[in-house]
Amino acid sequence: MKPTGPKQRLPDRKSKVTVREVALVAQVSESTVSRIMRNSSLVAEETRDRVMEAARALGYVPNRIAGSLASLDPFLVGVVIPSLSNIVFPEVLQGIQAGLARSDLQAVISTTDYDMAREEAAVRGILAWKPAAILLAGFDHTVATRRMLDQSGIRVVEMMDIDSSPIDVAVGTSHRGAGLMTGRHLIAKGYRRFGYVGHDWAADRRARLRYDGLCAALAEAGLSLCAHAICEGASSVGAGRALTAQLRSEAPQVEVAVYSNDDMAVGGVFHALAQGLRLPDDFAIFGFNGLDIGRELPQPLSTLRTNRFLIGQRAIEAILDQPERPATPAVIDTGFEIFPGATA
Repeated sequence: MKPTGPKQRLPDRKSKVTVREVALVAQVSESTVSRIMRNSSLVAEETRDRVMEAARALGYVPNRIAGSLASLDPFLVGVVIPSLSNIVFPEVLQGIQAGLARSDLQAVISTTDYDMAREEAAVRGILAWKPAAILLAGFDHTVATRRMLDQSGIRVVEMMDIDSSPIDVAVGTSHRGAGLMTGRHLIAKGYRRFGYVGHDWAADRRARLRYDGLCAALAEAGLSLCAHAICEGASSVGAGRALTAQLRSEAPQVEVAVYSNDDMAVGGVFHALAQGLRLPDDFAIFGFNGLDIGRELPQPLSTLRTNRFLIGQRAIEAILDQPERPATPAVIDTGFEIFPGATA
C-alpha cells in the first residue's frame, strides 16, 4: 500500500531547498518568503528576520530564473573576493579572465571587504542566477554560506589557500608552508634574532597560517620570535612603517623582521630609509606576496612570491575541464618561490 501524506525531507539529503520549506519553518506564506527574497519593503522587520533565519538555517537560495529561462544553459561564473584595492586580487582576476577566454562564460564579480556576512549575501545573490560555478577566496565562510555552496551542486572553487579541506576544489598556496620556507631561508642566511610585524589575523586567516609556519621553522632551529608588532586593522604601508618604528624601539636586538605581507614590509623599508638604517646590515626586512612595488624599491624587497595570476587561471581551467562537480574534492597547488631581493 502506498504511503499517503507529505513527503519528509531527509536531513542529510543534498537536494534543493524550496520556498515551501522556508515558509513552513518560518511559519509564513510562500508569497511572503518570495517578497522578502525580492527585497520587497512591504514586510514587517520581525517577519523578514524570521524568514532570513530560516533561509540561512536551510541553505535556501532563491531561483530568479523562471519559466522558459530556466531551461537555458548557465553562462555565468560568480567570483567573490575580499577587495579590489588590494593588488593581489586584481592579479587573480586577470588569471580568471585569461582562463575564460576559451569559453562563452562571463564572470560576475562581488567584493566583501573581508566581511563573512557580506560574502553570505553575495553568494546567495549569485547562486540565485544559477551560475555554472562560483569562485571564492579562502575557506572561511558562515555556516549558511557553506550550506548554500554545498547544496548548490555546481562547481565551487576556493582560491588562494590549500591548508584546509575544500567543498569542491581548492586552488592556491600553502600559507603555512610559505611561512615555514621563509623561516628556513632566513635561518640559512645566518639570522637568529627574529621579529614579526603584522596586521589583523581575524580578517586574514592566511597571514596567521604564515606566522604559524614561521614559528615552526624557528622551533626546528631551537629559536623563537624576540618581539611582535601587530595592528588590529588592515595591512597598509603606513601601518608597516609605524609598527616597524615600534618594533625597533621595543626590541632593538632584532636582526630581521618578517612582515605579514609586502605592503607592511614596504612601510618597514620607508622607516629604515628615514632613520638612515642600512638594509640588511643594520636591520633586515622580509615580506610576502612578491608585489611589483617591492621590486622597484632602491633595494629590491626580499620576499616570497605567490603565483596569483596562475591561481585565477587554474581555477577556471578546473571547472572548464570538468563542468560537473566530482565526488571527491581536489587540491591544486600553484606553489611559491623565494625572491632573494636585497633587504634580507
